[in-house]
Amino acid sequence: MGLIDFLKSAGKKLHIIDDDKPAAAAPAAPGGPTPQQVQELADRKHEVALVKLIAEMGFKVDDLGVDVKGEKVTLTGKADTQETREKVVLMVGNVDGIGQVDDQLQVVNPEPEATYYEVVKGDTLWKIAAHHYGNGAKYPVIFEANKPMLKDADEIYPGQKLRIPPLAK
Repeated sequence: MGLIDFLKSAGKKLHIIDDDKPAAAAPAAPGGPTPQQVQELADRKHEVALVKLIAEMGFKVDDLGVDVKGEKVTLTGKADTQETREKVVLMVGNVDGIGQVDDQLQVVNPEPEATYYEVVKGDTLWKIAAHHYGNGAKYPVIFEANKPMLKDADEIYPGQKLRIPPLAK
């Protein structure tokens, strides 16, 4: 899929220690870590937190690789389905502080790709379904396609990206 942009300031908070960010901007104290070392440590903490989040959500990706460089995350590995691949990408991208996801995941059983939609103020799943499928009553398709990231059909927020899968024929 390649590089996908996300709204960096929206999304799930990982609640990892972000106290390192101000230190990264400050000059290094004699004998202390350099700003680059501080950033590398913060990136490693994010990598661990993202791997944990993927596991907690029940997604299985063989040989999962998560590489964080600032606000960009590169994902590698093999997902069983296109749906799993897309959900992992969206879950990672919809984390606060992540601005881009470089999707290098492979799919064992390729299927048609879903499209992504960025929620804007005033959107509802009904409205999104009406736009994409021509029928707002098809909103459960979008809701189901975005579980477990969505727990309630009424809890979407501007800047969030959603999967819009093709309708089954």
